[in-house]
Amino acid sequence: MSGILTYGITPPKEETPPERVAEIAARTMNRLVPLDIDALIVYDVQDESDRTSAERPFPFINALDPFQFASNHLKDLKIPKIIYRPAGKFSEQELTSWLHRLEEENFYPVFVGVPSPNYQVKTSLPHAYQIWKNHEDTSVVGAVTIPERHAKLKDEDSRILQKAACGVSYFVSQCVFNVDYAKQMIEDLCRTCRDQQITPPTIIFTLTACGSEKTLHFMEWLGIHVPEDLKVELKNAENMLEKSVNVCLDIAEELTAFCSEQCIPFGFNIESVAIRKDEIEASIYMVNAIGTMLSAKGIRQTAALSVG
Repeated sequence: MSGILTYGITPPKEETPPERVAEIAARTMNRLVPLDIDALIVYDVQDESDRTSAERPFPFINALDPFQFASNHLKDLKIPKIIYRPAGKFSEQELTSWLHRLEEENFYPVFVGVPSPNYQVKTSLPHAYQIWKNHEDTSVVGAVTIPERHAKLKDEDSRILQKAACGVSYFVSQCVFNVDYAKQMIEDLCRTCRDQQITPPTIIFTLTACGSEKTLHFMEWLGIHVPEDLKVELKNAENMLEKSVNVCLDIAEELTAFCSEQCIPFGFNIESVAIRKDEIEASIYMVNAIGTMLSAKGIRQTAALSVG
């Protein structure tokens, strides 16, 4: 089913005092309750400094555990919660226990890779999916897809379908600023699904506003490809945040038109990982604008995650 709309957040920093965590959670609830979204994604923040030799633009600070934050503070938000977890950092016993706790809360997992290639993996992704299979009657499992990786290696369609064969039914992309990379990945995935007569999984494209050059630099450090001409436009804009919002809405329109002609169900995840009030408000504006656009095209009804 196309038209899924989700919202992605990071938990507060680990050093945040409990009363401040409660305050942040209350503000988050106030923003999210009125939104027409199908699920809330809560990211697991990892230190990826070992992934690249380039200096990290912002210092890494540990965040609160996403499951604990969602279960302790966001229970009154009556939509599915999707919780990220790097499977490789945990043992089989730890993942088994975590999945049971997720089921008790009616949360859903997305397993992600470890923060660097040199990390000592405790549980492989394929094995994590095997552990999840014990919950497949009451759960759905997601994964991450990276259009930039497909642009380089040309194998993201195969990676997606290998994970789909393990039970993954939807994929959340890395933030999209290069729309051509995303379109090429979708086109190749659709072709492979048709050739192999495979039912395609849902692809949820992540979009996020960018309000400063430092944020732009950080996105690139994370591996998000911003085309040179777009980078120049953003840097020269009178209001970078407003410009980036318009760029994201244009990308949503373009991907909607493109994907509607392909065989891949699709949706959008609006990411809000900033602490600046104007960037948070911009993300809320984007959710509403994209939801309205999808509804106007007859693509979106309430498309909550389904199991079974």
